[in-house]
Amino acid sequence: MTTADTATADVVLRGEVVTPTEVVPDGAVVLSAGRVAWVGPAAQLPGRWSDDLPPAPAPGTTVLPGLVDLHDHGGGGSSFPDATTRDEALVAVREHLRHGTTSLVASLVTAPRDVLLARAALLADLVESGDLVGIHAEGPFLSADRCGAQNPADMLPGDPALVADLIAAARGHLVTMTVAPEVPGVADGSGAGSGDVLAALVAGGAVPSVGHTDAAAEQVDVAVHRARALLTGRLGAPGRSPRPTATHLFNGMRPLHHRDPGPIAACLGAAARGDLVVELVADGTHLADGTVRAVFDLVGPGSIALVTDAMAAAGMADGDYRLGPMAVRVGGGVARILGDDGSAGAIAGGTAHLLDAVRTVVGAGIGLVAAVRAAATTPAEVLGRPDLGALAVGRRADVVVTDEDLAPVAVYRAGRLVSA
Repeated sequence: MTTADTATADVVLRGEVVTPTEVVPDGAVVLSAGRVAWVGPAAQLPGRWSDDLPPAPAPGTTVLPGLVDLHDHGGGGSSFPDATTRDEALVAVREHLRHGTTSLVASLVTAPRDVLLARAALLADLVESGDLVGIHAEGPFLSADRCGAQNPADMLPGDPALVADLIAAARGHLVTMTVAPEVPGVADGSGAGSGDVLAALVAGGAVPSVGHTDAAAEQVDVAVHRARALLTGRLGAPGRSPRPTATHLFNGMRPLHHRDPGPIAACLGAAARGDLVVELVADGTHLADGTVRAVFDLVGPGSIALVTDAMAAAGMADGDYRLGPMAVRVGGGVARILGDDGSAGAIAGGTAHLLDAVRTVVGAGIGLVAAVRAAATTPAEVLGRPDLGALAVGRRADVVVTDEDLAPVAVYRAGRLVSA
């Protein structure tokens, strides 16, 4: 599916419609020429579409904007860090698309330089065909002490030249990179050549993301302030978010302690001030429901991006998979690094779709409007894409229709039905 695919006739959808501000109990959404043409109560549908209004659907039928995932390593048995062909990568794209993620950022993991450049070039093709909306590099400038499911042997000091090469290989489609602020050369101006990784990222149009870090709170504060200043200084791509992000808050970070607050407290404080967007892997495995509720209460959905951190096993059965150079075993739907002795290690990404995360967040007590904002609108803002992420007139007609359990019934992308 590409952005060139558009509907040939207007489509009117009906159900409980989730707008940026409310849930319309009996609402209608009109899709026309690939855009949202009208949103509102079904009883107020303009006459030109009245003949197209379907009968009242089954109770609980809900109409949501297409979801936007900023952090996704794969699905359907395919892994972006391991894909060597377009068709392999498209398996993962289509797996998430049919479950309601209409805008997907493909995530890489820490790997040798030549592998990173080759994968970035391959994925750039899919951005340019409209199948992806960007590329995320999770590493290689990370803390070996907080490597999680990544290979510490491939982690490097900050290297602005490598950043520039990666941005070139991605042909400008690198939208974000996860970095650890305490790694030399990342945020202190001591990188190889001149400058540091933060400056190189912003100059190349990418948004820095704090993650896989053992940094002190003060180090994170400095890095966030510097990244924010660079981004608001318009050194980056026009329209990209003026706020850096935090990669899967809590996971891959030094734990919060009252005498050693570390990166978690610093990120929460920055998000509460509106200076940072925090990713949450709210899949019921990475975070407890109470943690999710607390973050929504503290910073609000305008500073939260729900992500999947999905790997190849998303949508698949338990079994053995790969995530870059790491062997992964999935049991009970939970992916963990497989040790040489067959033991299960750190959590190795997620196995859920983003719509599953919305369901989990709502089940944790968060309102549907807030959950959808965090899964669609705020991520679209990070990308600098005002055409995505909300059921509002003029936006791209990306829509998910769900049943009363928030399971997908139909998915539209640019006004065209792609899954039913």
